[in-house]
Amino acid sequence: MKEKIEAILPLIRRPARYIGNELNSIHKDWDSVKLRVALGYPDLYEVGMSNLGIQILYHILNLQEDVLAERVYAPAQDMEEKLKAENLKLFSLESWTPIDKFDLLGFSLGHELTYTNLLEMLYLSGIPFYSKDRDDSHPLVFAGGPSVYNPAPIEEFIDFFVIGEGEEVIVEIVEEIRKSKGENRKSKIGKLAQISGIYVPSVGNKTTKRYVKDFNNTPYPTKPIVPFLEVIHDRAMVEVMRGCQHFCKFCNACLHYWPVREKKPETVMALAEEILKNTGYEELSLISLSSSDYSEIESVARRLANKLEKKKINLSLPSLRLDSLGLKLAKEIQRVRPTSVTVAPEAGTQRLRDVVGKKLSEKEILDGAQAAFSEGVSNLKLYYMIGLPTETVEDLQGIVELTQKIGEIGRGFTQRSHVTASVSTFIPKPHTPFERERQIGFEEIVEKQKFLKKNLRGKGLELRWHDAKTSILEGIFSRGDRRLAKVIIRAWELGARFDAWTEHFKYELWEQAFAECGIRSADYLRERDKNEELPWGKISVR
Repeated sequence: MKEKIEAILPLIRRPARYIGNELNSIHKDWDSVKLRVALGYPDLYEVGMSNLGIQILYHILNLQEDVLAERVYAPAQDMEEKLKAENLKLFSLESWTPIDKFDLLGFSLGHELTYTNLLEMLYLSGIPFYSKDRDDSHPLVFAGGPSVYNPAPIEEFIDFFVIGEGEEVIVEIVEEIRKSKGENRKSKIGKLAQISGIYVPSVGNKTTKRYVKDFNNTPYPTKPIVPFLEVIHDRAMVEVMRGCQHFCKFCNACLHYWPVREKKPETVMALAEEILKNTGYEELSLISLSSSDYSEIESVARRLANKLEKKKINLSLPSLRLDSLGLKLAKEIQRVRPTSVTVAPEAGTQRLRDVVGKKLSEKEILDGAQAAFSEGVSNLKLYYMIGLPTETVEDLQGIVELTQKIGEIGRGFTQRSHVTASVSTFIPKPHTPFERERQIGFEEIVEKQKFLKKNLRGKGLELRWHDAKTSILEGIFSRGDRRLAKVIIRAWELGARFDAWTEHFKYELWEQAFAECGIRSADYLRERDKNEELPWGKISVR
C-alpha cells in the first residue's frame, strides 16, 4: 500500500496534506500497543489541523503507553479520485494504515455542513454507513463536538456519541474497550452507554454532557503538531478559559463550554513558553469564547507582550469584547504587528439586543470603538445577525446606523480606518432558549441582505454576508430528526461534498435529495410548539 501511495502523491495538488511526519507528530509501533484510535475531522487538512479538540485528544491518548492515536482528514477531490482509481482505502497520516484497521474511529463535528464528508470518509475506509450493518471487523465509530448536541440526523451512522468535553471521558472509553476486548461490538457499545456523557443510539439512553472540573490541570499539548501547509489557524494557541458568563439566548457555544473555568496565570505563561519553544510559531493566541472576560487578561497580556516583543512574536486575542476592552489591553496586543479587533453587537438596536440577551449597550459599543481606535487599532470587525426573533426593519436600519457611527469614530483618528460588518443568519440551536423559534426562509434572508447592501455604505465601510442557502441547510440539520439520514446519503450519492466551501456547495443537489426522499425541507425551519417532543430530548446540557 505504501508504494502505491508514494506513486500517487506526485500526481495530486498539495501532497503535504497526506504525508504526515510533521514536527511533533507522534509515531508509535503498531504491534506494541493494545488499542488503536483514528481521530478524524471531516474536512481538508488545512481545516482539521486547526481543530484544538483533536490536538488535545491526540495528546491525551498518546500519553498512554498501550494506546496509539493517529489522524485522518477528508481528502480533496483529486486525492479521492486517485484512491478510488487505485483501489486504495483512506489511510492515517502517521503510519499510512487503512482506517478500517483501527479499533476506534472518532470524528470531531464542529458544524452540520460536514455530514457528507463524514460519509465519504466512511466509504473510502470500507466502513458501512449504517451502524446496524457493521460487524466485529469494523472499528467502533464515535463522534463529538458542538453539532452532536442534536445527534438525530446522523445517529444511524454513529455507534456512540461523546456529549460535552472529551478530555476525561476519552480515557474512560479506552479503559472500557480494553476491558471488553474480545467481546462482540454490541456488547462493547452497550457497556459504553453506562458511561456518563455517552449517548448510544441503539440503546436510546439518556445522558448529560460531560465537562472537565479541574480545567487548570487537565493535560494540554505543549508540543502541538506543526503543519507543513498554512492552515486556518496557523499559530500557537493557549486556551485560557472555558465557558461564557453572558448567556445570550441564541448561543449554543456557551452551553457547550459551560461552566466558566479559568487557567491560572502561571499555567498560561508556562504553557505559552513551552509551546513557542517547541514549535517556532511567530504568533501566540490566547483563546476562549471571550478572552477579555478572563479575570487575569490584562496582567497576562502585559507580561506576555513584554516577553514576546523582544522575539518579534505577535500576541493576539481573537475574542475581545468592546465593553471590557481597556486602553491598556488594546495597547498590549498590537506591539509587534497592528491587529484588528472583533466585536459582536449581534443586533443594531438596543431593543433587539435586550430581546436576545446581549448585555451590551450602544454607549458601551461606541466607547469601546473610541478606545480601540485611540490606541492605534485601524481595523474593526462587527458581527451581526439577521432574522432574530421579533426583528423589524428598524432593527436592520439600526445595523446600518451603528456601523456608520463606528466608521465616523474611526475616521476621526485615521483615514485608513476600516470597519467590516459581517452579517450571518440566525439559526435556532438545540438546548438554547430559542430552540423552538422559527428560522426565516430563503426569500426573507435575501430581502434583508438586499436592504443592508443598499443602505450600508460609506468610506471605510465593508459589508459581508453569509450565503443564504448554506444557512438554510445548516438550520435544517441543526434541528433535524432521524429521517434526514436518508437525505444525507442521497445528497452524497449525487455528489455533495465540502458543503461549507462556497466553491463546492451545490444546493440543487440537496433540493433533489429532499425531493427524492419525499421530505419538505421547509418543515424544519418552522416554529416548534411548546409541547412538541424534540429530537434531542435524550441529551441534557444542564
